[in-house]
Amino acid sequence: MLKNRTLGSLLEESSIAQIAPNAIRNRNLSKEEFYSWTLQEIADKMGWRCLERSFTRLFKAAEGEYYYPLYSDAECEQEPAKKGTNIVYLPCDDRAADARPFILLVPGGGFVNVWNLTEGWPVAQLFNELGYHVFVLTYQVGVEAAAVKAMDDFARAMELIAARKDEFRVNPNRYITCGFSAGGYLVCLWNTEKGYPAFRLPKPQACFPIYPCTSYRLMNDEEWDDNEDKDTFAMSGVGCSMQEACNSCFEIPAHVQNFPPTALFATAEDDLVDPEHSRTLARALENAGIPCRLEIGPTGGHGFADGIGMCMEGWPERAIRWYESL
Repeated sequence: MLKNRTLGSLLEESSIAQIAPNAIRNRNLSKEEFYSWTLQEIADKMGWRCLERSFTRLFKAAEGEYYYPLYSDAECEQEPAKKGTNIVYLPCDDRAADARPFILLVPGGGFVNVWNLTEGWPVAQLFNELGYHVFVLTYQVGVEAAAVKAMDDFARAMELIAARKDEFRVNPNRYITCGFSAGGYLVCLWNTEKGYPAFRLPKPQACFPIYPCTSYRLMNDEEWDDNEDKDTFAMSGVGCSMQEACNSCFEIPAHVQNFPPTALFATAEDDLVDPEHSRTLARALENAGIPCRLEIGPTGGHGFADGIGMCMEGWPERAIRWYESL
């Protein structure tokens, strides 16, 4: 059983050699103590209950073609941050999924990492079980204006999917975006002038931001450590000063006119991203007459991922059923 194997032994399987380094992008897991723990030990000690499902889904995908780089070797040589950006195709077994929108799944990681291991592969499995094809996006991180550069990755992913639509069995004009934390900000930014309108790409059918950061004004109002520089923080994320971010489309709640129906999920005890980010966006969407669902669980912190074993368990099904009810 996978739960009795160590994380390291699973990541070293040859069948997933392409994607294993991006289990948590830009983080060398072999240096971590838990690399030698079994998945059961990790679940018991760290609360990551999703890893067995994560590897089960990934190994199944690796039986066929599943890994698609977004940029050529020449493009990556010119801009090294593009190296390793990719989509992983995780199709649903149900052929009825071909007629449904696909899901573009965007893990978080603070624009420093991309947490495919917990917020990508296992969540894709849940959406597969609900009848949807999924693409997990690994985007550029660790660069200035990372969120803006990620919009290029979104566009490249959508173009690749459109070019291979018959192989993937999808309609490139029908898709849902779902993102976590920093990925939640990205799926929101995709709905602004920086996203799909700029690339003349189709509008999503729906958007599911999960514990997202949405408002630079809220962050600007927070107390910051004296050693932290707000402008440096904003520059790393969106390539401008904090004040400019607060007064541009990077301030998501002030720029919701291009949003599709949106379902937000967060927890009241999130000590990393205040759930007020989700509330503020939900109010803006409601004021604009855009269908919105907001769920804030009473307990649990940041990073609940698939929600299994927590108060947010079942959120993917609730998101999908809400979308299907529209």
